[in-house]
Amino acid sequence: MKIFIAHASTFDFKSKLYGPLRNSALNTEHEIYLPQEGKAEEITRDIIAAADVLLAEVSRPSLGAGIEMGWADAFDIPIIALYEKGSDISFSIDNVITDRIEYKDADNMITQIEEALNNLA
Repeated sequence: MKIFIAHASTFDFKSKLYGPLRNSALNTEHEIYLPQEGKAEEITRDIIAAADVLLAEVSRPSLGAGIEMGWADAFDIPIIALYEKGSDISFSIDNVITDRIEYKDADNMITQIEEALNNLA
């Protein structure tokens, strides 16, 4: 499965999102696109259109992640929203998401992502 990851640039995505994803079994089972990993690449609708699912880390507000979620929704790509327990998230995302995951730590997040992806299959 091709998974596109969306997130706010103000979120500690390298240690809280990228690291746990790359160090999990998800990394070997799926093709995960982390937009700010390594060489910077422009995020385009075509990249998102090629994805099977979009995982959006929504613990922090982000116009860019919101646009990416809008593109995914326009392409009928399932969107799973992830957020840290206790985050004050915008419930306007309910208009586009397929599922939501509230996680307490990295291990809990990975376990719930695995379950959500299995439910999509």
